[in-house]
Amino acid sequence: MSNDIQHQNLKFIPTQIAHKYGENVILLSSPLMLSLLAKLGHPSTHQPQINELTQMLYSYLVDQTIDLYFPKKKVVLETRMRDVHTEAEYEGEIIDPEVPVVSVDLARAGTFPSHLCYNKLNYLMNPKHVRQDHFYVARVSDESGQVTGVSVAGSKIGGDVEKAIVLFPDPMGATGSTIVRAYNHYHKQVLGTPRLMVAMHLIITPEYIRKVTKECPDIKIVALRLDRGLSGEEILQTIPGTHINEEKGLNQHQYIVPGAGGLGEILNNSYC
Repeated sequence: MSNDIQHQNLKFIPTQIAHKYGENVILLSSPLMLSLLAKLGHPSTHQPQINELTQMLYSYLVDQTIDLYFPKKKVVLETRMRDVHTEAEYEGEIIDPEVPVVSVDLARAGTFPSHLCYNKLNYLMNPKHVRQDHFYVARVSDESGQVTGVSVAGSKIGGDVEKAIVLFPDPMGATGSTIVRAYNHYHKQVLGTPRLMVAMHLIITPEYIRKVTKECPDIKIVALRLDRGLSGEEILQTIPGTHINEEKGLNQHQYIVPGAGGLGEILNNSYC
């Protein structure tokens, strides 16, 4: 193939919901994914459907993240038609497979999503440059059920993050405490300066956005759904982010409403 202009300088524009949270927040707009996500959170859905639906949702989420943020390179690659047509080559841009990528397992809700991302990235990228780290983190709550922070029981970090894209595939972005803790750990405790950090969620809340965009100003946030169901009716009729300080998605125990009903527990059939 000759140097066809259509394959040069590829652009990707995601279909997203309009909002006023800033350019680092992407709220994807997909009727198909919202349908699957609604099914995932329905009381009648149990294992093994939980894992299957999570796989479908995160496959889409990582695809969008790759198209949005992964660097590209120009290549000339042979195709099988080269045997009969010497000009049968693809000449254009592809995702640069040599960029290092780290998928971080934020156990426990993030364990399966991180594995899904890690597995898919190994097909696209050079597997030598794809890594999965493990970060064992849990909510810390006071007597009233309010989340006061997170505790880190341990971590297994497989190396530096110099010029790497670091992904945090954590299904529920509720308070933002987990992402802030992980972000700070990689910036302060892990060697190297990452190329980019991306938090990848099924559902996030306005409370999450307020905290994470303030404390992690350079992180990218990609989510399938924003839940602000406890906001007033007038607020629900405004473009998300218009009255961010009046938007509410967390109940008194800081679980997401509508939410998905404790996805960490449901994914693992573990309720303690």
